[in-house]
Amino acid sequence: MSLPQPLRRRLSSFSRTVFTDSRRTGPRYPGDRPDSEMLSSLPLQMSLYFNVYFFPFWWLSTVVMLQLKYSFLSDYYKFILVTIMILTSLIEVIRLYLGYMGNLQEKVPELAGFWLLTLLLQLPIILFLLFNEGLKIQPLERAVHIIFALFLTFQVIAAFVTLKRMVNKLATHFRLNEFDQLEEHPMPYFYSLDKEERAVSIAGRGTD
Repeated sequence: MSLPQPLRRRLSSFSRTVFTDSRRTGPRYPGDRPDSEMLSSLPLQMSLYFNVYFFPFWWLSTVVMLQLKYSFLSDYYKFILVTIMILTSLIEVIRLYLGYMGNLQEKVPELAGFWLLTLLLQLPIILFLLFNEGLKIQPLERAVHIIFALFLTFQVIAAFVTLKRMVNKLATHFRLNEFDQLEEHPMPYFYSLDKEERAVSIAGRGTD
């Protein structure tokens, strides 16, 4: 199971725009080929692993607390909490799947989707549950919400760092491939010119 191709292209384009480091033009050290670099994040993977086991506990605790205080809530908050529980459950399943796929298999679109779901949807929802006193927050709820918010905050930071490394690797790999192709098919006349003549030649082509 993978993301639809149109969505993958959009996420790849988003990742190149946001995470590419324009100051890095190649490997940091001579002989440091991007293919030999391991980019999966162990801290991120450990966080996802513990998150998988923590989420059922969070869900059960939240549902039990919701059932206990349900009759004391206004109709407005009843509707909001039930909707949030449904949305959070669906988002979390998709989010964790994309996180595992993106990090372990070094897939940029999947990891970018994980990062966006975490930052734009899941984290704001948990912060709403944590800080809105109109929800009559119970001590157990507050405790599990704080732990979940810490998981999400760490994952946002770790996924951001990992995405930057992955996107920069892809950009470097693309530049190296272009350079290898130029070495295999050189243009003798062009490379025999000095720097000023090359600049004039390139400018002339641009005006044609």
